[in-house]
Amino acid sequence: MATNENNEKTRYSDEELQEFREIIEKKLEKAKRDLALLTEAYTTGNEHDTSDTAPTFKVLEEGHQVLSKEENSHLAARQQKFINNLENALMRIENKTYGICRVTGKLIAKERLRSVPHATLSIEAKKKQYQNRKPGHNYEQNKE
Repeated sequence: MATNENNEKTRYSDEELQEFREIIEKKLEKAKRDLALLTEAYTTGNEHDTSDTAPTFKVLEEGHQVLSKEENSHLAARQQKFINNLENALMRIENKTYGICRVTGKLIAKERLRSVPHATLSIEAKKKQYQNRKPGHNYEQNKE
C-alpha cells in the first residue's frame, strides 16, 4: 500500500484494484450488450411497417419510427461514451492510478467507485465543480 508523508493512503492495493476490475468488467459486458441492442434498434428496418395501411396512419407511424431511431441513436451514443469511460477506468487500474481524484489527488471513496466505477472525481471535487458552474452552463457535459 502506497502512503504519503502524512501516512495517508495514496493508491488502492492490488487486491482492491482487482475488486474494482471485476465490477467494471461486469458493467462493461452489460453495457456492450445494451449497446448492441440499441444499435440494432436504430439500424434495422421495421418488419412491422405500415406499407399496407391507410396513408394518414402511415405518415404518423413513419414519423414515430424516425423519432424512435433518433432516440435510440442518442441513447447508443451515450452508451458508447459510458463504455469508453469504463475502458479508460480499466486502463487506470493497469497503470495503478485508478481511484485517484484528478482534481484533489486524493483517493476517491470506495463507496463512490463501487457506484460509479468510472469516476475520476471525488465527491468533494464534484461538489466544487457543480458549485462553480456558470448559470446556463450545460451540466450534462461534465457528468460522470
